[in-house]
Amino acid sequence: METEPRVRQPAVAGLFYPDDPEALQLQVRELISGAAAERRPHGFPKALVAPHAGLPFSGPVAATAYAALGADAEHIRRVVLMGPSHRVPFRGIATTAASAYSTPLGLVPIDRDACEDIAGLPGVVELDAAHRPEHSLEVHLPFMQVLLHDFELVPLVVGDADPDTVAAVLDRLWGDQETLILISSDLSHYHDYATARMLDAETRDAIEHCQETVLGPFRACGHQPLAGLLRVARKRGLHPVTLDLRNSGDTAGPRSEVVGYGAWAFHSDAGVSSS
Repeated sequence: METEPRVRQPAVAGLFYPDDPEALQLQVRELISGAAAERRPHGFPKALVAPHAGLPFSGPVAATAYAALGADAEHIRRVVLMGPSHRVPFRGIATTAASAYSTPLGLVPIDRDACEDIAGLPGVVELDAAHRPEHSLEVHLPFMQVLLHDFELVPLVVGDADPDTVAAVLDRLWGDQETLILISSDLSHYHDYATARMLDAETRDAIEHCQETVLGPFRACGHQPLAGLLRVARKRGLHPVTLDLRNSGDTAGPRSEVVGYGAWAFHSDAGVSSS
């Protein structure tokens, strides 16, 4: 007897983003349209880094990352999405037993073969408890559902995992041009505006030079998956390009206590424009 597919239900719909499908699609399209008007061409990226707060706050910055995909987004068939665990402490990198993630825009199918392929790697565990409440992956899905067409997701929640553990998983899932790597991370948290700008500028410089040892929990909540990406990028000759660097004081909040947001695209050296 066949069992019903297991679907990971939305945890933050109606909180971080609209739970009405039409309102959500409209907001995402407006964010991407605004970002696309300002984006600089650097060629098609292999990997992106984008923030994960509520859409009014981090959405404009996340949209600059997605706008970098341009018309070539339709060629993506798989997204490897890594984000930090905010609510469930654990060691390693968590896959899920679910066959799909759900948002108000519909179901996003999970690449079960990919999840099984990395199951034997050190630090990889199946832990649905880490996925259920986690927003760092979920808030990216509406962007993907609007931009991409026929794709599968490899959702990975990162707990206490060193860069080598993350890098090994990314290497195994790297794939070809049809696979996009996406790291979900905000930057500094709850500093005054001037302090946040200083700290986030230092983090930007570290990312641009693939210096993962500079990162830490006070610079980026997703510092562990980000450090693993920087390690792989350095090995594979990818070039990080800063697309956007702002904070909640620039987008939708007061400047007394802000959260930093940044967007980066990673290209092969041959794909980077000098303009």
